[in-house]
Amino acid sequence: MPRGETDDSAEVTSSTSAVWANHVAVPDTPDGFTVRTTYPANPQGVEVMLEQWEAGSEEPPHSHPGDDMTIVVEGSMAVQFYTRGPGGLIPDGDKLILNKGDAGYIRAGRIHDASYIEDCKLVYVHDKAFGFTAEG
Repeated sequence: MPRGETDDSAEVTSSTSAVWANHVAVPDTPDGFTVRTTYPANPQGVEVMLEQWEAGSEEPPHSHPGDDMTIVVEGSMAVQFYTRGPGGLIPDGDKLILNKGDAGYIRAGRIHDASYIEDCKLVYVHDKAFGFTAEG
């Protein structure tokens, strides 16, 4: 190959793609979480985030003001849903396990937590502007 040219057939992965660079920590969010995000110019748009989570990290029970979709690019995670009972939060069903290639959907206001079984890279899409409300 001539000097200065690149091999277009070289595999690009999440480890080598610039898409997964430039993540930053967000104040007042769980340890192990970093994000690269855009902000919609259109109030009817969606907010898209590229999230990275370390294995063993977790999010406490929370909800979001809009519907969301999570696509697992790499890794494995678990989501537990909850309802409110007289004594506090009650698990609602079995944990949902999402693996590489899976997509999960959560409706607005649905209380849930998340735990990261393996290091995860996620594409997270939130209807309109993102919000996080602790529910514990």
